Order: sequence, then C-alpha cells, then structure tokens
Amino acid sequence: QVQLVESGGGLVQAGGSLRLSCAASGRTFSSFAMGWFRQAPGKEREFVAAISWTNKSTFYADSVKGRFTISRDNTKNSVYLQMNSLKPEDTAVYYCAARRGITPPVRQYECDYWGQGTQVTVSS
Repeated sequence: QVQLVESGGGLVQAGGSLRLSCAASGRTFSSFAMGWFRQAPGKEREFVAAISWTNKSTFYADSVKGRFTISRDNTKNSVYLQMNSLKPEDTAVYYCAARRGITPPVRQYECDYWGQGTQVTVSS
C-alpha cells in the first residue's frame, strides 16, 4: 500500500507560479513511476505529467509542455510539479498518482494509487 499526500495548491494570478508536492509513504517509493493528473469542474480527469522511477523519462500533456516540470526525489519519497506561466484554464484539482513499475502513467487506469488532490485556482 502507498499513501500519497499532495500540497502546495492555492490561488495565483495568471502568469504566476506554483510548486506542488506529493509525499509518499508505505512501500518503496523508488519502485513506482509517478504522475500528476488534474480535474476541472465539469470535466473529466486528465493527464498532466509523469516521470519514471529512474528519473530518466518524463512525459507532458501538450497543454502544459514548456510551462510545467515534473521531478522527483527518491531520498525524500516525493514528487513535484513546478508550474510556471499559469493560465486560468489550469484551474483544477491536481492529483498525484503512483504506478507500480518503471513505465510512467499517462492514463488513469494505469495508476494504482491516488492522492486526495489539491486545488489550484488561477485568476485572470
């Protein structure tokens, strides 16, 4: 079992930055690939970014490419999402997710564990 707890969400103006953190506890964190997903009001949950357990592979949704950066620190059992140049359309609840193995999760059904989510609101 893996427990995931997100933090770092909040209210920010368009063009601003936020850094989300996800702390993992339970089983060996380094054996899991990690991802971030988000869900805006009235919309389905969508993929944002993912990273392999080795830190060597990262993937991004086209909508955030060049603005968001995913990283992880296996010594701290944590994964991060640095979000720059935020836009109102980035407003959503952001979820951290873990997938057993080395392949980063890019689809919801690939994820084995989920955090409770953290709200990000970008004002125009």
